[in-house]
Amino acid sequence: MATLYSQAESNIRKTWLLIAVFLVFIIALGWLFSELLGSSLILIIAIIFSVSMSFFSYWYSDKIVLRMTKARPIEKKDNPELYRIVENLCITAGIPMPKIYILPESQPNAFATGRNEKRAVVAVTKGLLDKLERVELEGVIAHELSHIRNKDILLGTVVVILAGIIALVSYWFLRISFWGGMGGRRSSRDSSGVILLILGLVAAILAPLAATLIRLAISRKREFLSDASGALLTRYPEGLARALEKISADATLMKVANSATSHLFISSPFKGKQSKSWFTKLFRTHPPVEERTKALRGMKI
Repeated sequence: MATLYSQAESNIRKTWLLIAVFLVFIIALGWLFSELLGSSLILIIAIIFSVSMSFFSYWYSDKIVLRMTKARPIEKKDNPELYRIVENLCITAGIPMPKIYILPESQPNAFATGRNEKRAVVAVTKGLLDKLERVELEGVIAHELSHIRNKDILLGTVVVILAGIIALVSYWFLRISFWGGMGGRRSSRDSSGVILLILGLVAAILAPLAATLIRLAISRKREFLSDASGALLTRYPEGLARALEKISADATLMKVANSATSHLFISSPFKGKQSKSWFTKLFRTHPPVEERTKALRGMKI
């Protein structure tokens, strides 16, 4: 329990550090381009943008993720069995009952999101409910509740928004580089214009890559931790191990699968040709299922 508490506190610190790095990154880019273009307005815009987006990502990132995945809320009367599973595991975990959402997808999968335990959400696909046995479903739900208890749902969700914003800002600065102006004092034909173009190209390529690497770094470790925590909740590691094998083996495509939210799911939503692309393999957000099931089956409870 001490280890889990330490990890939870670490995730809180990582969230605020990530937001702070984002603030510094955007403001630094704003300062650089304001100097090159001779316009202090760019720096002012960068400061306002970075502060407002950091605030926005903290308070609204979970809502954006739910909208991106087309998840819909359900009530107890819509699926009493699912509700009983979540309620029982919440009592065991000692956390408040989260809201439950369902994705209209045939692929079995699930994720958790939210700002904190009181505003948490567990989202499962229709395919998960249709294709898993009860003990397997309990294992998946316990895994997602562990993400909530370990306080890494905010970290994972904020990354979705900030990584997307970084990619968007990089694109904007790339466009500015090609425009070479915005009314600045310096001509795009002098050396500063060339520097601006180079910096824009570098930012457009490296910034989204750096954001992706951050996503990878936080995702793989938290999956192993939540696997172990979830197994402790159910006292039956085999249930989650079997669920992971079924989910990974299912070839059904997910319509809303995208690289921005893939790290949130219990297993990568990319299947078939999607999972075989060089980009997906290079930036794999989940540990191999074989390693996860081996660790689960090696647990002594």
